Amino acid sequence: MKATNDLSRLCVHTQTTKPWDLNACITAYHQAGIQHISIWRHLLENQNLKEVKSELEKHHLQVTSLVRGGFFASVSKSKRQEAIEENKKAIEEAAALGAPLIVLVCGADPEQGLETSREQIKEGIQAILPYAQSANVRLAIEPLHPMYAGDKSAIVSLGQANDLAESINDPFVGIAIDVYHLWWDQDLKQEIDRCGKHNNIFAFHVCDWRTPTLDLLTDRGLMGEGCIPVKQIRQWVEAAGFQGPIEVEIFSERLWKQNQTEFLEKIKHAYIHYT
Repeated sequence: MKATNDLSRLCVHTQTTKPWDLNACITAYHQAGIQHISIWRHLLENQNLKEVKSELEKHHLQVTSLVRGGFFASVSKSKRQEAIEENKKAIEEAAALGAPLIVLVCGADPEQGLETSREQIKEGIQAILPYAQSANVRLAIEPLHPMYAGDKSAIVSLGQANDLAESINDPFVGIAIDVYHLWWDQDLKQEIDRCGKHNNIFAFHVCDWRTPTLDLLTDRGLMGEGCIPVKQIRQWVEAAGFQGPIEVEIFSERLWKQNQTEFLEKIKHAYIHYT
């Protein structure tokens, strides 16, 4: 894919520039010519959502997604119910900001089997689905890398995410494809094609896998710094029908220590040349 200077689909996740608060992200992204933002929910604590939406509109920023919902799986019935209530709150926040979708990190509990967790995840999504429909907020299941199967997500492949979405069979339930979590999968292209047949790709996240990786959560790289074939995966995703914003989601202690304004320029360069 030939590099262009078109940044019209570039989205930056607020956790990518973690040192900044939400207002700083909004201002800096706008100044950098970025038109899309994904917001981590903790930045909304003690915020007036009407004022946040007004600031977003003033800076011509579209909210791509609210991150994150999910965490449905637990051996505790009360915790499962708490998760459902928290997801309803997330749906309300997304609707208030005009965010079209919530990304679901589905959850897992090491005290029970993965199949039990997966069944609870399905039940949790079905429980919040009517609220999502009434608020016009879609739910994007994000399969995580298998290293997170113990505590963060029992959905660890795109095939499993497709199985889940297809079993629920509702246009408000789809998939968030994150290259960091899925690049290793030998069936990735086949499963992306499968997404396309069901119009199931709601979000596309990019970064890179550094080798050696110093931390499995907070040592992600800029596109071009690692071994993920980001351009190839983008081609597969777009061939399957996705034309939405491309979200840069980088959790990196190394990059958070840099000047974040300069880092934002590096993100733009990596997006243009390596995405």
